[in-house]
This record gives sequence, structure tokens and C-alpha cells, in this order.
Amino acid sequence: MTTEQGSVTAIDVSCTSDTLQVALTDGRTVSVPLAWFPRLIRATPKQRATWELIGGGIGIHWETIDEDISVASLLKPENYMRLPERKTQKRRRL
Repeated sequence: MTTEQGSVTAIDVSCTSDTLQVALTDGRTVSVPLAWFPRLIRATPKQRATWELIGGGIGIHWETIDEDISVASLLKPENYMRLPERKTQKRRRL
């Protein structure tokens, strides 16, 4: 099931103490670190559990912490948010 634009939508949401998990209409489950979302990581378990789908599932809204997250941002986070940079080691030439 997709929206008119052909994008996948959310059907269920859950949080652990450090992970946001979103079930999608195409059968995938996306799991991302709560650290990406400061409001969610600071929220109580009860606040994290009180969410609603918005826009027919194109996003998730948490009223009590004023947080909105789009499914698109979970599928392609590099296009929507500044992620922590990974430290890379330069290879030495032999």
C-alpha cells in the first residue's frame, strides 16, 4: 500500500530505550537510533508510546513532546538531517 505519490507509509511505531522502530506498508521495519531525535531520547517511555500517524502515514507525531518525523527522513536520513559524522581512518600508502 502506498500513497498517491508512490511512497511507502508507516503503519506502526515502537520505541525501546535507545531505538525508534517503524513498521512500513511494504513489509519493512526501519530501526534508527533515538539519539537522532533529542526530544524522543529525553521523553519518558509513556510519552514515546503516545504517537499518532499523520498525513495518512507519511509521518509520525508526538503531541506531548512536539515531535514530528517523516517516513522519508527515516528511509533517507542523509537527505533530511545532519547525522553524526563517522570517524574514518586514512590509509597509509605502503
